[in-house]
Amino acid sequence: MQAAQEQKGAAFRALHEGEPFLIPNPWDAGSAKVLAGLGFKALASTSSGFAFTLGRPDGSVTLDEVAAHVRALDGATDLPVSVDLENGYGPKPEDAALAIVRAAEAGAVGGSIEDYDRAGGIYGIDHATRRVAAASEAARGLAHPFVLTARAENHIRGNPDLDDTIARLRAYEEAGADVLYAPGLGSGNEIRAVSEATSRPINVLAHPGLSMSEIVAAGGQRISVGGALTWVAVGAMARAAEEIRDTGDFSALRARSELEERLGD
Repeated sequence: MQAAQEQKGAAFRALHEGEPFLIPNPWDAGSAKVLAGLGFKALASTSSGFAFTLGRPDGSVTLDEVAAHVRALDGATDLPVSVDLENGYGPKPEDAALAIVRAAEAGAVGGSIEDYDRAGGIYGIDHATRRVAAASEAARGLAHPFVLTARAENHIRGNPDLDDTIARLRAYEEAGADVLYAPGLGSGNEIRAVSEATSRPINVLAHPGLSMSEIVAAGGQRISVGGALTWVAVGAMARAAEEIRDTGDFSALRARSELEERLGD
């Protein structure tokens, strides 16, 4: 396992040094296999998508459950896996460090730590930076490459203060983060402002109002979709079930054979 993880870690780090790339977010081992079959080069977990598979809201899973989820994702394909570790499952710097170690032990070669606690809101910048520093130290102490992403949550937590977001990301960069991420940036101008103010690769959360070309032109290096693919899949299931319920038409059930044909499996 160690040799394979070293290879995955090196490959994942190299992706951040090359052309901008897409990193889709599977919610379980099956969706990971589909995305690998479609040719993507790396995968990132989604906390909301994983929580959905357990029938729970986002933010309600434990570190033990996440570690088991990471093992399932890592075992499903040969691709590098990065993990949404939320706030590290605790407010202390050592909680963030432990989350990194547990994710790596489960097979991950990347992970994100955010500055938002559902119990107490957005951390103060000094405390948040200490948490990133602890996570960075833990990542550097691993036996294989590990890409640490630091997330500034302002824009999806009711505080779209771009200046504060940039100040936080710059502090997290200095604390050792490899990738910087502010989910919820709404425009190319906002992405560009972050990119020009920092020197680490920027992860951008895609949304229907932005195109890949706009994100890349603004300085985005890594583009993820968060839990969105989960809800696309659930929406398709709900529409098919409604059609079956309301009309007795089972034509939507062809989806499996069509997908197997596309993937050659």
